[in-house]
Amino acid sequence: MSRPPSPRLPLIGGVLAALGASLCCIGPLVLVLLGVGGAWVGNLARLEPFRPYFLAAAALALYFAWRRLHSPAACSPGAVCASPRVGRLYKALFWLVALIVLFAFVFPYLAPLFY
Repeated sequence: MSRPPSPRLPLIGGVLAALGASLCCIGPLVLVLLGVGGAWVGNLARLEPFRPYFLAAAALALYFAWRRLHSPAACSPGAVCASPRVGRLYKALFWLVALIVLFAFVFPYLAPLFY
């Protein structure tokens, strides 16, 4: 019997893509708030042209994770995928990752409020 695909890999991909998309904006703000400064912090702004690609990758990863979470999976009784606890955990992680990606989408519009 084939094992249904786990949504773990798309969720991890979504988090990494959201972090990559937010490096240009959130990274310098967090470093300044922590008291870390210097001219090198401005170099993080060089990642700004890649932000749309990272956000697209995050949205695509979330789409695949959502598809795997809500597809009817054929699990044998007693398998890990048949556990409702595991399903709830993955759904909670999905929504957490979706909030992180949403924050990466809207942060550049909110950033002027913090500077």
